[in-house]
Amino acid sequence: MAEKKTFEQSISELEEIVSQLENGDVTLDESLSLFEKGIKLSKGCQKMLDEAEKKVSVLMTDDNGEITKEDFPDLED
Repeated sequence: MAEKKTFEQSISELEEIVSQLENGDVTLDESLSLFEKGIKLSKGCQKMLDEAEKKVSVLMTDDNGEITKEDFPDLED
């Protein structure tokens, strides 16, 4: 079974695919294959982000079951 990639690994691989496609040194068949792989990686990344958002929402639920929204602290002080 293939090892599940981290978000960072998927983004890195997606950036490499974009670079190869932008470079234009691949055949049409290779381009289509890379594009398909890139779409799968993109959807996987979006799924990971959605799951992370759900976890954050659960962690930010108050005692009444309501989600409290708070601004992240400004880290550039």
